[in-house]
Amino acid sequence: MSYLYPDLDDEHRLAGLGHSGFILHIIPDFLLQLQPMTDITERLTRFTTPEQRELIHLIAREANRLGMHAYLVGGFVRDLLLGRMVNDFDIVVVGNAITLCRSLVKKYGGRLTPHILFKTATWFLPETFAGHPRVWDLTSARLETYARPAALPTVTLGTLHDDLRRRDFTINAMALCLDSDCFGVLIDPLGGRADLEHGLIRVIHPRSFIDDPTRLFRAVRYAVRYGFRLAPETAALIPDALPYVDDLSPERLRHELDLIFEEGQPTRILERLFALGILQSIYPPLPSSKADLARLRRIRFPSQATSSSETPDLPLHEARWIAWLMALPTKEIRAIARRLHFTADLKKKVLAASSIFHNLDAMGGWTPSLCTAWLEGFPDQAIQVVSLCLPAVKARDCLKNYLEQWKTVRPLTNGETLKALGLPPGPLYKEWLWQLRAAWLDGAISTAAEEEMLLHKLIEERRQKHGDTNDLQSERM
Repeated sequence: MSYLYPDLDDEHRLAGLGHSGFILHIIPDFLLQLQPMTDITERLTRFTTPEQRELIHLIAREANRLGMHAYLVGGFVRDLLLGRMVNDFDIVVVGNAITLCRSLVKKYGGRLTPHILFKTATWFLPETFAGHPRVWDLTSARLETYARPAALPTVTLGTLHDDLRRRDFTINAMALCLDSDCFGVLIDPLGGRADLEHGLIRVIHPRSFIDDPTRLFRAVRYAVRYGFRLAPETAALIPDALPYVDDLSPERLRHELDLIFEEGQPTRILERLFALGILQSIYPPLPSSKADLARLRRIRFPSQATSSSETPDLPLHEARWIAWLMALPTKEIRAIARRLHFTADLKKKVLAASSIFHNLDAMGGWTPSLCTAWLEGFPDQAIQVVSLCLPAVKARDCLKNYLEQWKTVRPLTNGETLKALGLPPGPLYKEWLWQLRAAWLDGAISTAAEEEMLLHKLIEERRQKHGDTNDLQSERM
């Protein structure tokens, strides 16, 4: 049987939950406050895979062999209690996680990436672990202090109690013991399970949002994802923290927005962030109109689409960035790209989508060849996102037809054909081949014989205008 422990202020008690003797010692003192959790093992079976459970036990055994105590914490425990499949495997050890990871690599293979500053390590599993999750993050139980608001924390090794109290919200401040003698014991010193049951997002201390303003974004993201609400005293802390959002690094801000764009309801999250003044603290001109947010709803998860053509051919968060920003003027897009340190590739795609978006009215009256000539200057993924965001209008048909048909249309004639006809290589090749392609695109020709006739017509027109065809090259240079 597993138990939920109420707030235990003694750090040594929390750090020592791996000892069965300790558990027996505290039961008389806290017997009336223990709440049974008899379904942890059943939940682990339902909401994790056999391969995941095997790795959890393997890591815990190695931690115990080194004299460390291991716990699953944070999102894993939260989602397990909510009855959701879990993919967030945050394992904390009371001890040095880098030492543990080195031992795992030595014993089982793979490679280690240590993160000395934060006392964490990443274990990349070897090929021999077929079917298992390939990357595991291990964290030392630690204490964090902030030199100034929005700064990265200073990290020192600490107890499990320290580690739970450094976290963002009570629902993420629970731990599940993995030691063999107390496997499945739920440690909840801050009332996270009660807040889960009441649907509340609650910070752990009053300076939480000021110390780390990225928690503002996460609070709203969790609230929308789970259908929760902010605890009143937590919501009251938001206004005082807004000035510190601007102190966050571009990378940290963009990461939080990337995560929002990977959620199932990004528009609702953005609406809440606007209502609270959080997004305006990043950059006031960020889009907030109904039309801007409506475009996001058209960028769906693959599981929500009825066909592959309804999903973007690029990461979901990138597609949603493009959809969100495409209606902005070029000047504003460049300013946002600077503020959030967009990659060159993402910036290029957003600017391309903006150019296409602002020419949609004209494009509706263009011929297929004119559309093709213009669109070939833009990344296909930007064109695709614009197409997905549009209602059923003629311009959308142009974009879809370009991606699905027109971009692959080519004449039968090529450079070798022209050379075999005795035409000297040069810029005229490109001009003639494009004219042939345009004729196919616009329906002026539809057979090989018609293409051949058009080619000879082009050659004859040049000959009559410029004389011998062999002189055309020098005339064009």
